[in-house]
Amino acid sequence: MLRRQDVGHRVVVRRIVGVTPDRTLYTDALGELVDLTDTDLTIATAKGTLRVPLREVHRAKRVPPARRPPAAEVIALEFAANDAWPAPVQATLGNWILRAAENWTGRANSALAVGDPDRPLEAAIDAVVEWYSAHGQRPLINAPMPLAAPVNAALDTRGWGARPLTLVQTTRLAALTDRLAARPDLSPVELADTPGDDWLAMVAEHKGDLPAAAARILTAPPEVVFAQLRDADGDLLAVGRGAVTGPDRWLGVSLLQTAPHARRQGIAQHVLRGLAQWGAQHGASRVYLQVEERNTGAVALYGQVGFATHHTYLTREAPEG
Repeated sequence: MLRRQDVGHRVVVRRIVGVTPDRTLYTDALGELVDLTDTDLTIATAKGTLRVPLREVHRAKRVPPARRPPAAEVIALEFAANDAWPAPVQATLGNWILRAAENWTGRANSALAVGDPDRPLEAAIDAVVEWYSAHGQRPLINAPMPLAAPVNAALDTRGWGARPLTLVQTTRLAALTDRLAARPDLSPVELADTPGDDWLAMVAEHKGDLPAAAARILTAPPEVVFAQLRDADGDLLAVGRGAVTGPDRWLGVSLLQTAPHARRQGIAQHVLRGLAQWGAQHGASRVYLQVEERNTGAVALYGQVGFATHHTYLTREAPEG
């Protein structure tokens, strides 16, 4: 049977799905173990997240990982993503980064647990709790998997919860541009150095009210752009944001959103093409974005244009009280 130390690793689970007079019926599931409790286990498979009651598990074991990027590449991408979404309050704990931004977005308000925290793991978690408590916020830890599997295991023991699994997806910028066909039937994508009021309003509809920290996060990167698409009447149809950061010149795409009445018309891909062209002009060769695994529509859209999961992460949250 699997243990908490296996969270974040690739596993295979043989599940009992029925019993006939002649035999027991089984089905196998292969994926990444993202949660394990006293009653259930949850794995992220190629078809989606699957929760299995332990009473139905016949066998379960860890298996060799699929081809994964080197740990150093995961760390470099996570640091580039931090630079593209910089919390206004940051501190370091060895290589870990502690971040606070008035509770606006989980990424900007969680400790990035990559690298060496320069102290034993349990002491590092205690230090995270102390830092966030001093800032009046609930302690959160961003744990990339399987890189931070030991962190996840320690947090399981402490009873920390987990927010939905997030996929960090990447592709080559040139390949993305090739897949995104020009749309002469749509207006050109407008690119600006700062976000307009209606751009911010569309983002607020999805992300909630924007505190002062949000403006700092959105505009702080030296190379950042705000994309928008309007209809013939000047009404906003879609928005997106791009930032180029890191020594490897990653283009990070975020806040790609379409007005409800304009969805399923290829408009998001049109805005994405505009961001990709801007990224290429700023020396980027690869692009990444982050999407919750449960957002199947967005995952399907990104898959159609060549994005694949580079790694995943869990945002872990301390027990309340």
